[in-house]
Parts: sequence; structure tokens; C-alpha cells
Amino acid sequence: MFSHMMVGSNDLARSKKFYDATFAAMGGKEGRTDDKGRLIYMHDGGVFMVTKPIDGASATSGNGCTIGLKMTPEQADAWHAAGVANGGTAIEDAPGVRTGAMGSLYLAYLRDPDGNKLCALHRMPA
Repeated sequence: MFSHMMVGSNDLARSKKFYDATFAAMGGKEGRTDDKGRLIYMHDGGVFMVTKPIDGASATSGNGCTIGLKMTPEQADAWHAAGVANGGTAIEDAPGVRTGAMGSLYLAYLRDPDGNKLCALHRMPA
């Protein structure tokens, strides 16, 4: 359904430090910069991009938006720790299993340095 995800940033160098660390923690590679200055991360068939807003205004996080990233519980823990150590903010409950309408999920939540809400998700076996 999705081709890519993109978030805005007011400081691409700060974002690169954060996203390089969090993608490495989940087995991904360092981001590359395209000819428009956007950061591009490719992992597990997905594309995630970080950019300064095209309209020249300040980047803001989307109220109600969450970007979910699929990974194992061990990767989620490493991702969460790397994010906090590299300018992100831990939010919601500590990483762990939560059970609800979608079944049992291992979840970890962060806000990136620009306030974008990210979620590590692993669907637990039934």
C-alpha cells in the first residue's frame, strides 16, 4: 500500500545522527543524501525519508501521526535505546508487550528530535 514515508526536519545533521543510530539498531544502513538534500533510508523493502519542508516553513510534527516500523523485540529495544542516546525522547509506556484489539504486540515509542512520533512494532505469536 505504501511506497515511502517522509518526515520533516529543521536540522538534517541532527536528524541524520538520530536516524543513522536507530536504523543501525534494527539492522539497517546509514542514510544517504540525495541531490535535493533529503536523507534516504532503505530497509526491508521500505523507504523512509527526512527533508526540510519544500515550502521553506519550519518542520512540525503531525498531531495524531505515528510512523510504525516493523522489527523484532530485540531490535525494538536496541532501536529505542539508540534513539534516546541520539536526541530522541522516550514516550508512552516503556518498551514491552501490550495486548488489545490487535492481539499481543511488542511496542516501543519515540519522538525524533523534531517531534515526529515513531513506533517499533512486533506482532507476537498467537
